[in-house]
Amino acid sequence: MLLELSITDFAIIEHLDIEFQSGMTVLTGETGAGKSIIIDAVGLLVGGRGSHDLIRTGAKKSVIQGNFILHDDNPTYSVLDKLGIDHSDGNVIIEREIFANGRNSCRVNGIMINIATLKRIGETMVDIQGQNEHQELMRPEKHIQLLDDFADDQLRAIMAKYQQEYDEFVKLRDLNEKKHENEKEWAQRVDMLKFQIKEIEAADLHENEDTDLVSERDHLTNFQRIHDSLVNSYEGINGEQTGSLDSIGSAMSAMQDIEDLDPQYKQISDDLSGAFFTLQDVASQISDQLSNLEFDQDRLDQVEQRLNTIYQLKHKYGDSVSQILDYLRKIKDELNEMSGNTAAHDDLEAQLTEIKLSLVEHAKKISQIRRKVSKKLEKAVHKQLADLYMDKAVFEVRIRQNTSLNRLGADHVEFYIQTNPGEKMLPLVKSASGGELSRIMLALKTMFAKAAGVTSIIFDEVDTGVSGRVAQAIGNKIYTISTKSQVLCITHLPQVAAMSDHHYFIEKKVHDDRTTTTITELTAAQSVTEISRMLSGTAITKLTKEHAGELLRLADEEKKKISV
Repeated sequence: MLLELSITDFAIIEHLDIEFQSGMTVLTGETGAGKSIIIDAVGLLVGGRGSHDLIRTGAKKSVIQGNFILHDDNPTYSVLDKLGIDHSDGNVIIEREIFANGRNSCRVNGIMINIATLKRIGETMVDIQGQNEHQELMRPEKHIQLLDDFADDQLRAIMAKYQQEYDEFVKLRDLNEKKHENEKEWAQRVDMLKFQIKEIEAADLHENEDTDLVSERDHLTNFQRIHDSLVNSYEGINGEQTGSLDSIGSAMSAMQDIEDLDPQYKQISDDLSGAFFTLQDVASQISDQLSNLEFDQDRLDQVEQRLNTIYQLKHKYGDSVSQILDYLRKIKDELNEMSGNTAAHDDLEAQLTEIKLSLVEHAKKISQIRRKVSKKLEKAVHKQLADLYMDKAVFEVRIRQNTSLNRLGADHVEFYIQTNPGEKMLPLVKSASGGELSRIMLALKTMFAKAAGVTSIIFDEVDTGVSGRVAQAIGNKIYTISTKSQVLCITHLPQVAAMSDHHYFIEKKVHDDRTTTTITELTAAQSVTEISRMLSGTAITKLTKEHAGELLRLADEEKKKISV
């Protein structure tokens, strides 16, 4: 839900900081006080269109910030995960800035994103319902998803399997279309891949082979230099004429004779002993190297030839043996895909035929489940409409078969309604206006509020055109929705305001020849006064206050019934 909202230099709002709670919150005030501006600000916060015209006169930019807290299973989190945006503390903080030059800046938890991404995130969090904007309910293409949301786990399970198969079908279909677009290029590509695979595999490369061969070649090509250096080193240490090992041995023996006479003599004796034994060990190592040293011209030729082969492959496929082997794995995968080599088939056409048959069967089962669910939904909506004094209205879910499959199956779903007996059944989007449309929307919203997954629903004067008992019924429905999702509601109806858990008063003031909007959370007594004003207009009397108090008392009774 929306916990905090901060608005700076937006329209006639200089600065507002608002804290919201769960349940039903109403915003009331005189026309033009800025109630809808606050809702517009929330709309911008979740991806609505922004314009520099919205910046308060004289300011360089508008800044809107909102802090949301969501349930653990909220779909927003999966969107944030895909975008790599951290939400470990459970909060989603959105900031949007609109600059005078037309530039927009959007951040979610400190990460800068574009407006399209912000909208993608926002539509999982907030649903703004206005007089002429009903989002999913007023978009026929969304009706199928709303129907599915009303279904149980049986449909979700089969739908998940269907969509997995459909994604595979689309992949194979695109591959097949690509193949048929240019058979010649396809064949040439396949031949080239086969040649490259054969050429690399024929070389039988091994990881780090080139490094090992270079080292071996260096030893072979520098044989004489290595041999001469080893011989000279050995002769210098242990040669019969110039060897120094015997001389150091004699010096060591001499010092050992006097080492007990002085600590310094002892140190010199120890150093000579160490040098003697170290040289003796070095001479032994040099001797071993000379014994194992041999020159093999044939092996050198083999190494040179092998390195040349690897060099040719590097020139074509990568800078190292490792890169060449990686490229080999990649082109093998591509060839397998192009050839349609799967566990079941070697032919793309056969695969497509089989998977399409499976999709058709699953789509039939999905359609059967939807038709059963649609009847349950119709009954549920009829009950909701009856509560809103539209008991004569008929709600219908119409399902027809598409000519082709899509990711949601083979069905086209659209909601129809007959608002009065004797009239034709018409699509929901064309059937009603004013108060009727508001009630239809509320009936459906009551059914779908929880399924939609959004944490905040905003009603912007959706109660326009109704009064009396219908107004009370609308207030009851909005309160019912607020038991499932946070609701923010702008209203001019006292019956709706009385049903609220929290009441804010929006007021427009003029200070230093500048107009600004303020917001105040009303106490219980202040709420009585405001509802009294809504009942009577300008004159607030003892009688109107008593009427307002009675309205609030009756609202409390209604809320207790709904909460049971």
